[in-house]
Amino acid sequence: MSRADLGTLLDTLIRDIPDFPKPGVVFKDITPLLADHDGLTAVVEALADAGRDADGNVVVDKVVGMEARGFILAAPVALALGAGFVPVRKAGKLPGPTHAVAYSLEYGEAILEMHRDAIAEGERVLMIDDVLATGGTMAATAELVAQCGGTVTASAVLLELTFLAGRDAVGDLPLTALKVI
Repeated sequence: MSRADLGTLLDTLIRDIPDFPKPGVVFKDITPLLADHDGLTAVVEALADAGRDADGNVVVDKVVGMEARGFILAAPVALALGAGFVPVRKAGKLPGPTHAVAYSLEYGEAILEMHRDAIAEGERVLMIDDVLATGGTMAATAELVAQCGGTVTASAVLLELTFLAGRDAVGDLPLTALKVI
């Protein structure tokens, strides 16, 4: 599917929910996309491309998904790439020893955690999330990967909200956005 066709599909299957979770925030609801087999398949394939080189070879060992909608997208991307999946969760949700990073997001602050043994020294990582807003979640997750000894080689998101300047927070991290708003 071409990028233009994918963009049109995303326009159709992602809806705006105003004032959620708090006044002034426009939430991007991806549940219609998740319910559409063809749409979800196209998105997973497009996100997985960020974990391949120009010849189509897989160049990552792990795919990291951020809580919670990033999990939904990252797990099938990991399967498509033949890579392992690693969840990044909010504080207190993982049972084993973790690394933790505090960060700011569009409408508050949070702490993310990753199991200390989730990524081995030198493993190459693709980070996946649904939306790049302020970039806080992506930057915090990259820090967690580094704390484990891994290297973020790429990141990909379904949507990038440019008015929140999230790319500034992630610096020179290679980032693919399927749709830029």
